Amino acid sequence: MVVMGLGLPEVVMVLAVIVIKVIPYILFAVLVALVVRYLNARPRRDRERKTAHSLGEVLAEERRRCGMTQEFVAHELGVSRQAVSKWEKGTSDPSTHNLIALAELYGVDAATLIKSVERDGSRAASAASEG
Repeated sequence: MVVMGLGLPEVVMVLAVIVIKVIPYILFAVLVALVVRYLNARPRRDRERKTAHSLGEVLAEERRRCGMTQEFVAHELGVSRQAVSKWEKGTSDPSTHNLIALAELYGVDAATLIKSVERDGSRAASAASEG
């Protein structure tokens, strides 16, 4: 095979040089795109983390107000103590069914629990106003 007067070894060599010189730029562009995407998602992550943490604080506060332990709440709801702990730490959220059960157990309205979470226009406050 001859391309513009070059034999196959020369063509392979030219392609190898092009690939070696272009790949770092492509990798750099991909890295920059990933960093930009990560930085743009940061406000959303922070907002979600704050909301989840706030719900956890509300749940823990209500449980303490009622003088209950995590073990007691877990037993009453039929879940593990670790699940209650995760809800209160904000690493996970209770299902709708469990949230209603928690509200009943704590003697408050479920809407009150939701409205107690972040009153500054966040996702939870807007979800409460839609319902």
